[in-house]
Amino acid sequence: MTGTGWQRGVRLGIDVGNVRIGVARSDPDGILATPVVTVARDQSETDKPTDLAEIAKLVEEYDAIGIVVGLPIALNGKEGLAAAAVRGYAARLTEALPSIPVHMADERMSTVVAGRRLAERGVKGKRQRAVVDQAAAVEILQGWLDAQRRLRG
Repeated sequence: MTGTGWQRGVRLGIDVGNVRIGVARSDPDGILATPVVTVARDQSETDKPTDLAEIAKLVEEYDAIGIVVGLPIALNGKEGLAAAAVRGYAARLTEALPSIPVHMADERMSTVVAGRRLAERGVKGKRQRAVVDQAAAVEILQGWLDAQRRLRG
């Protein structure tokens, strides 16, 4: 760890939706976020939802040292019902993975930006819907990584 508090290691970016969860990962140096997978959201009230178990497996697979969850803040800067639901999900992640820090990152427009970037690359329709959650997770994680880099100087 350096004097600025930055620790080298992989971080996972999470875009929590009602139906799907997009997952991205960073390189160990925290420079670039890349898409990983889309996980089906488990809305059941079980103690061990399958989506949390899948994310736990990804944390282990990539030896992740942190998770960045996109927080859907309204354009006016306020948090609504969606943000409350995501905060609840982040709390469940923290319970499931107590040794892994969970950070919240403003995700305003991440899905919109991700959709535009995919469309610019010619990915549209069903193909876009299949990967837009991963692309949004990339936007969330990349924004967080860039902000951390600015803080480190």
